[in-house]
Amino acid sequence: MSSHSRWNCRISWPSLDFRKVSGDIRLAPTHKLQYDNQATMTRLTDTELEALLDDLESDRAERKESWAGDSPEKGSQAICAFANDLPNHQKPGVLFVGVEDNGAPKNMAVSEQLLLTLADLKTSGNILPPPTMTVEKRILKGSEVAVVVAWPADSPPVRFKGRIWIRTGPRRGIASAQDERVLNEKRRHRDLHFEAHPVSPCTLKDLNRATFEDDYLPNAVAADVLAANARSYEQRLASCGMIASVDETIPTVLGLLCVGMLPRTWIPGSYIQFLRIRGAKLSDPISDELEISGTISEILRRLDEKLTAHLTTSVDFTSQDKEVRTSPYPLVALQQLARNAVMHRSYEGTNAPVRVYWFDDRIEITNPGGPYGSITAQNFGQPGRADYRNPQLASAFKILGYAQRFGAGILIAREALQKNGNPTLTFQIEQNFIAAIIHKAS
Repeated sequence: MSSHSRWNCRISWPSLDFRKVSGDIRLAPTHKLQYDNQATMTRLTDTELEALLDDLESDRAERKESWAGDSPEKGSQAICAFANDLPNHQKPGVLFVGVEDNGAPKNMAVSEQLLLTLADLKTSGNILPPPTMTVEKRILKGSEVAVVVAWPADSPPVRFKGRIWIRTGPRRGIASAQDERVLNEKRRHRDLHFEAHPVSPCTLKDLNRATFEDDYLPNAVAADVLAANARSYEQRLASCGMIASVDETIPTVLGLLCVGMLPRTWIPGSYIQFLRIRGAKLSDPISDELEISGTISEILRRLDEKLTAHLTTSVDFTSQDKEVRTSPYPLVALQQLARNAVMHRSYEGTNAPVRVYWFDDRIEITNPGGPYGSITAQNFGQPGRADYRNPQLASAFKILGYAQRFGAGILIAREALQKNGNPTLTFQIEQNFIAAIIHKAS
């Protein structure tokens, strides 16, 4: 690897597994940084990086001698703080690994494994929403240094393990209620993703307070933070992106999807259409059908129940010494692909649902919304090549327990299907929809 090799960090469809996928990290030898939103940002020069190294009072730099001990924890807090950009620099923050507190290099060899470990800060699911960041090996002041550049988030506040971290000069700290308010206001004035838009004429009565406070909030915010602060219900909703702001208490698309009383009333396409078709064509008889509505948690739970009910398991007692159980489809693959469809679908400009059509010879899972951002029909499904249409919803999936880490969903589905003896997973990719086609095991 050259001294200026750079690793671009991208997130693929969410995984429900903790396994590491090295393919999530793609070597990109160009001189511009291509980010998930396709915005091209200028790469920091050696002079700019060395200036940050030497500015010991800067709130845009964090220095670590190595990536051992408490460095991963504190380094992750720093990335979270840079993403929040409370001072509103609108410039990236930099985590340097392999330098002393005074900015002098440690003459540490920067290995490929270290770069991969640093890049995993984005896909581990501990920093939510996932940060826009790059990881590089650079030669600064004549020595190798690992450089992590984190850009301000489009949808603050960003949390690390349920806590909002900010920078005050060279120090890190947990955001106060006023700090959260400032971050929420920053989000209002950015070019918002559709999920962050307020839905008028909704009011707070359209959100289920018990669901938010009992189910969502304890998983979104660390327990000690919840116990220590006296934030109001409206402040907590705003901090989690469920309403536009404390001053504008209109539920957002995200709020309705996650804790809404009747999400489909306001977002007509927010449901799953399930059909069990006796045959191989849409015109064949339908033996079971269901429209699955509700919050994201309700939809996914009820879909799991429906999938499980239709999965048949054959037991062979005779051909081998031990009984052998086989199923036409592995449940984990169906879950992965269905959850991916719900997360990555377009909720804007369409009333179409996610469709799960179960034929005799295959299952088709279709979501409205074609390739997004940097994804094309040619690179769709490749490890490390994905983009987020709904970044805050992706965070909610992690909070709700439907994604433990990002970046391996399709891979896990493919592995499960191969192990079960199913034919290769295929996709039909069009401008306005994507269909995952899972063929029955013979």
